[in-house]
Amino acid sequence: MILFLLSYLGGALTIVSPCILPVLPFVFARADQPFVKSGLPLLLGMAVTFAGVATLAAVGGGWAVQANSYGRAVALVVLAAFGLLLLFPAIADRVTRPLVALGSRLSASATGGQSNASTFFASLLLGVATGLLWAPCAGPVLGLVLTGAALQGASASTTLLLLAYALGAATSLALALLVGGKVFAAMKRGLGVSEWIRRVLGALVLAGVVAIAMGLDTGLLTRLSLGSTGGIEQSLLDRFHPDDARTSAGMTKKEPLAVEGAMPPLDGATLWLNSKPLTREQLKGKVVLVDFWTYSCINCLRSLPYVRAWAEKYGPRGLVVMGIHAPEFAFEKDPDNVRRAVKDLGITYPVALDNDRTIWRAFDNHYWPAHYFIDGQGRIRYHHYGEGHYAQSEKVIQRLLAENGDALGDMGTVKVDATGVGAKTQLRDVKSPETYLGYGRGRIMANGKAVRDAAQDYAAPTLTMLNQWGLAGRWTVGAENLTGNAAGGRILFRFQARDVHLVLGAGAKPVRYRVTIDGKAPGADHGVDTDAEGRGTVTGQRLYQLVRQKGAPRERTFEIEFLDPGVQAFAFTFG
Repeated sequence: MILFLLSYLGGALTIVSPCILPVLPFVFARADQPFVKSGLPLLLGMAVTFAGVATLAAVGGGWAVQANSYGRAVALVVLAAFGLLLLFPAIADRVTRPLVALGSRLSASATGGQSNASTFFASLLLGVATGLLWAPCAGPVLGLVLTGAALQGASASTTLLLLAYALGAATSLALALLVGGKVFAAMKRGLGVSEWIRRVLGALVLAGVVAIAMGLDTGLLTRLSLGSTGGIEQSLLDRFHPDDARTSAGMTKKEPLAVEGAMPPLDGATLWLNSKPLTREQLKGKVVLVDFWTYSCINCLRSLPYVRAWAEKYGPRGLVVMGIHAPEFAFEKDPDNVRRAVKDLGITYPVALDNDRTIWRAFDNHYWPAHYFIDGQGRIRYHHYGEGHYAQSEKVIQRLLAENGDALGDMGTVKVDATGVGAKTQLRDVKSPETYLGYGRGRIMANGKAVRDAAQDYAAPTLTMLNQWGLAGRWTVGAENLTGNAAGGRILFRFQARDVHLVLGAGAKPVRYRVTIDGKAPGADHGVDTDAEGRGTVTGQRLYQLVRQKGAPRERTFEIEFLDPGVQAFAFTFG
């Protein structure tokens, strides 16, 4: 119930976000009409359509995204016709094409020239068109809902959460519309400027259509919006979300560890590494740490040194550490890739390949990494999501082992001095977010809208804002990744962080690359997968550390050029 409330509040906050600007003209074109017959059905149509389309886009893959792009095109035509009719009412007498005729009927309905039922239906239809165009900024609340939908699959809960978000936005718009309607009515009575208002609204509607057609709603306005409501949304999540890591982080030495439920079964793993298949029944009587991870996740890689240290220290004393490898990208389902990563990372405890996320769903998990602590009776007693709170997590292990009658001896906490990719970072210095490069989950690039699933030449953009990114050269933009079609392809990113990581892969042949920072070789700021000249080679599908700065992080421009064709680029992460 709390998550539904958070979704509603997150939607309500969109009224103060620049991302709402392109659809405001369509809404306020109803400001001088009766709210129940005109404004309300428009907002309802907008909310229901957005919830339906967002559900399909989150769980339906590329076909749903493509279908919605056609719907947006139709909606743009309908609303452009509506704007023209507001601006030039005389055009309605001379148009014969179906879509413009539809716009004429909608315009007539909007002015109250038809029955109440017709007016309601016309406004509802315009709301559906507006819902197809609306692209709200994915702040923490909407991001949580969409990520959960993508990982957990289609469900009524997903649609209801998205509907709650859309209804929150509709509520704030409704309040603005009611106030605006009174202002418009007063202006018409006092000044007699109804025709002038009509023409201004028509011009604004057309401006909104142009803005959406140019991609400003998902480009510039999205970037401007990230700072406007994200902090408020995150504070709501931190305060109310029942599954947030901070909820479980307040445990003290004297507090009893709550029972969070029974450990789910471990059925569904496609392969076990370092062990024969383990079952819940076999683990009864043992204290168990379950670590959900995936090998290209930077947060997982930074927490792994602690998990390894716990396994080494407490394994002889009764602790069973178990890694559940739940892939994020398709290449992480390859057993050979996982087997190689497990060896390279020095993992000796059992690892289950959960390629179908069966165990993930059994635990109702939503995060990488996620740690679940299970007592000798097979009960989950504690959990922690994400990085950090390692000393506290270790104290939980000690308490559960003591409850289980296992002698501990050393009650201190492990000292971890990780190097390379796993080195600890100061998250407060990281100003750049994880950024997916495929169109399925990626942010729009500075080049503008990408050509999907087809080779295209891109000209290098000028990056003027933090966290802008773009392409140069010939690339194919797919749902999950970018593919370099020719030598010389480049990816650019304006970032602020100590480390720059990029998840990369190559086909049958290795791909050479060269990294620059602000146009120069990185020198001492090179990462573990580059040298001082910025050179390196993609030899497998994994996360590559390309930059590790020695000084204080500041805003800089990163560029990587691939000297051979065939590279696959999935996502940037920063540390």
